[in-house]
Amino acid sequence: MIDLYTWTTPNGRKVSILLEELGVAYTTHAIDITKDEQFAPDFLKVAPNNRIPAIVDHETGISMMETGAIMLYLAEKHGRFLPQGDEKWAAIEWLMWQMGGLGPMLGQTHHFVKFNPGKSGYAEERYSTEARRLYGVLDRRLEGREFMVGAGRGEYTITDMATWPWVSRFEWQEIDLNAYPNVKDWYLRIAERPAVQRGYQVPKFTTDVPMP
Repeated sequence: MIDLYTWTTPNGRKVSILLEELGVAYTTHAIDITKDEQFAPDFLKVAPNNRIPAIVDHETGISMMETGAIMLYLAEKHGRFLPQGDEKWAAIEWLMWQMGGLGPMLGQTHHFVKFNPGKSGYAEERYSTEARRLYGVLDRRLEGREFMVGAGRGEYTITDMATWPWVSRFEWQEIDLNAYPNVKDWYLRIAERPAVQRGYQVPKFTTDVPMP
């Protein structure tokens, strides 16, 4: 049994989608970041950086924070959604791209473009430009591929699961997915998966999965 501490954010949804895809038993603990519950002392014991999501795996006694680490751990443990050989490193490479680039930059786009428009024209332009650049990188990566990594047309991996929730907020980023046709096709392909539909609503329903 796994305890999942999470909230309705792209980072939280990465792990709930993976758990749903794996079909493993887990208990959800909602950490409402709008009420600063991530700073509670009990949560600090699980996630020293005060960020969701985090897990406790009661089978192994391992507790873990940081989505990239959590997803690699779960994929390795269950032997699914992480290719082997050279493609394993491609999956890790693009997972790190999401962790270090796409997620943080789109998060800043949300902050300045959606929630604080008019506060800083410089910041709005900077992060909007970077968001469009990163969508372009992803669109080129998906040329001729159904998924981000894997032989041939690719295979569905934790890299897709980590990236997709951030793209699901394309409206917050003022991104028109029609401008990135490969991203749009990939997004819709993943959005149709039942496990993604379920994982998107953890720890609670907010909206239906956004559709372009």
